[in-house]
Amino acid sequence: MDPKNFEAALRIFVEGLKEELQSLRTNRPSPKMVEDIRVDYYGQPTPIKQLGSISVVPPREIDITVWDKNVVNAVAKAVETSNLKLPANVDGMTIRLNLPQLTEERKKELEKVVRKIAEEARIKVRSARDEANKLTKKMEEEKKLSEDAAFKQRNEAQKLTDKANQDIEALLAKKIAEIFE
Repeated sequence: MDPKNFEAALRIFVEGLKEELQSLRTNRPSPKMVEDIRVDYYGQPTPIKQLGSISVVPPREIDITVWDKNVVNAVAKAVETSNLKLPANVDGMTIRLNLPQLTEERKKELEKVVRKIAEEARIKVRSARDEANKLTKKMEEEKKLSEDAAFKQRNEAQKLTDKANQDIEALLAKKIAEIFE
């Protein structure tokens, strides 16, 4: 894996983690929590973000305004049966989701989930670094890279790995702070 591909792969891992963490519930509502929930829309599984507008009403409410009145109940049911397990209050074309305050026990469970997701991202980063190092070693053995160039490439891979791990740690700390606020 050349350095540019390696760096792009690490960026993808960090962005993927960021997206996954945004979809997890905290005490702060976010449109990301519901926008990718799939609804059966005329036989097609369609994300909510394509069926209506999603807005946050502080302090802990999410409003989904559906554009097609025939799908309002399907959206409400999809939210209720999702992993969020939130009751949906239908008001005409708008679905209101009230996020109850998280219990201390639930906050600790969420922290464990977040830490597990972050560890999976770190494992992906290490795996990509190991693949890059194997390729560098192979190229060195085939005399396609000098010893100095191979050392430089391995060193660069480690620097990129360290940077990705710092980004993962920052995302983890931010999410845990959100959970406990």
